[in-house]
Amino acid sequence: MENMSYIKNYIQSSIEVKQKVLSDAALLSTVEMVVDKCTQALKSGNKIILAGNGGSAADAQHIAAEFVSRFFYDRPGLPAMALTTDTSIITAIGNDYGYDKLFSRQIQALGNPGDVFIGITTSGNSVNIINAIEEANSKGLLTIGLCGNKGKILDLANVCMAIPNSITPYIQECHIMLGHIICAMIERNIFPQE
Repeated sequence: MENMSYIKNYIQSSIEVKQKVLSDAALLSTVEMVVDKCTQALKSGNKIILAGNGGSAADAQHIAAEFVSRFFYDRPGLPAMALTTDTSIITAIGNDYGYDKLFSRQIQALGNPGDVFIGITTSGNSVNIINAIEEANSKGLLTIGLCGNKGKILDLANVCMAIPNSITPYIQECHIMLGHIICAMIERNIFPQE
């Protein structure tokens, strides 16, 4: 019975955070703006670059895959990449420059003006994401933070989709939900179905 109570309480807490997202008009407007900006970038021949650490690395890869492969329906692939997938690059940068430069070095090499960089950090303070945001800003990329309700990223990214919570698992659950919404809307914007 204790296990069942824990399960129900966890689900209820997760729902409550999503309810806060649902009632946060400013956050929902920000998501809508992100969709518009990403749609414009992709229509202009630019790409979406994503990065994060741990579970957020998995989210970056997940979202990139939805763009490149498909989301709700079959259509041409959209250019997106996660900076968390090439172990040779990751270990070379980590060894030669340090973990803090893991994503900024890749942005320096691969990012172009007009591209979009989405940095995912539940704390808002992951040093390698902060460094990547700064590098992307200096190169003329649109920088988007996907974060919780605090951290340095709030002041550094051009736009932040900040989940109104500070608990990592609940933030991550909302991040992937927003990632799915963004993928779905961009897919619909660029390849509308008859």
